[in-house]
Amino acid sequence: MVFDAKDQYPSQWAAIESIAGKIGCTAETLRKWVRPGERDSGARPGPTTAEEQRIKELERGVRELRKTNEILKLASAYFAQAELDRHHKKSIVLAWGSSRSAAHCRSPLRHTGAMERASAIRCCSLHGRCAPPS
Repeated sequence: MVFDAKDQYPSQWAAIESIAGKIGCTAETLRKWVRPGERDSGARPGPTTAEEQRIKELERGVRELRKTNEILKLASAYFAQAELDRHHKKSIVLAWGSSRSAAHCRSPLRHTGAMERASAIRCCSLHGRCAPPS
């Protein structure tokens, strides 16, 4: 209606105000309906309604991917730390040796070798897990 009547009024805004009163809405509401119609028909520069919808979908997808990426980064860091902890515990078990040596040790992980026993005695006596050899 606005496109057809714009020649009968001195400006597009005058046409919008006149037609808005006739159809029972505000001039601003009608203007917001006219602008996308002008862009869709090519009379006004800017993205069409379909392009705006596609842009919104793509932006939503980007937000979801960023959230997913952040979750994956946190999970990766968590599992990397768990793997480091696992390797650290394994190296402690290998350093302390088998349960046949160092009969003085009351720890579930028994110490082997002179150097390991000496460090284990210092470590365990601090933590109260092993008694020094008698």
